[in-house]
Amino acid sequence: MKLTRWSAALYMGLVFACGGVVGAFAHRLYTVSTVSANGTLRNPEEVRKRQLADLKARLNLDDEQTSKVDAILEDTRTRYRAARATIEPEIRKIREDQQQRISELLSPDQLAEWQKIQQERARNRQNKKRRGTQPAP
Repeated sequence: MKLTRWSAALYMGLVFACGGVVGAFAHRLYTVSTVSANGTLRNPEEVRKRQLADLKARLNLDDEQTSKVDAILEDTRTRYRAARATIEPEIRKIREDQQQRISELLSPDQLAEWQKIQQERARNRQNKKRRGTQPAP
């Protein structure tokens, strides 16, 4: 079958158009499903307000119920912070014990690198605390 100039141009145009459609779809799919590595860091107050608004909308809460749910959320946050404050020293002690036990196993060269690793981890924990995220133990 012999192609004429018009049919060749038509095929090239169709290929170009299909590429544009696929590219646009891929771009849309990428932008919709991409998750940022740092996420959108929200402070606890924003999280609580969003949670309260969601509950109010989905459960059709009246004003009295909304204020009571808000009080419950605030009480929960206060209790959580108190529990976290009491457990953090124990977690720190466990972490220090782990670091000491690992340090005892290492050669002097390994120990120098291990100390660098520990400094990096401590900086990361401090950065997470400043940003308002939960540090990993």
